[in-house]
Amino acid sequence: MKISIALLFLFLFNIASGQIVKSIDNLEPTEVFENIHVQKIDSDSLSTTFAIWIKLKVKLHKHEQHVENVYIIDGHGEFTVSDSIYQVKKGDLIVVPKNTWHGVKVSSETPMKVISIQSPEFKGLDRVFKKD
Repeated sequence: MKISIALLFLFLFNIASGQIVKSIDNLEPTEVFENIHVQKIDSDSLSTTFAIWIKLKVKLHKHEQHVENVYIIDGHGEFTVSDSIYQVKKGDLIVVPKNTWHGVKVSSETPMKVISIQSPEFKGLDRVFKKD
């Protein structure tokens, strides 16, 4: 009986631990940074979620195996996706298909703060920067 209760507890704990609620209003960089600060929020085999702060720009790059969804929480600038440039601001969502060049130039005085969700799990192995 004790083993059954322990197994039930572990099962319920694993279900509950997979559910995360984060307030994006309270997210702050964990260190001083020059241009970009990346903070992993959560990750599993299906997706990885990051909070990212950008002061100046993110160079053009692509993810060969990932779709990236970028939601702008604060700031504004020019977001490049493929051959198009979009004026983006707080509240905008950018969907970047896999293997698509993208980057951003920040024009706001405060850093741009975004939530980036990459699918599948991002391990940092398929990011390719465009040569100037």
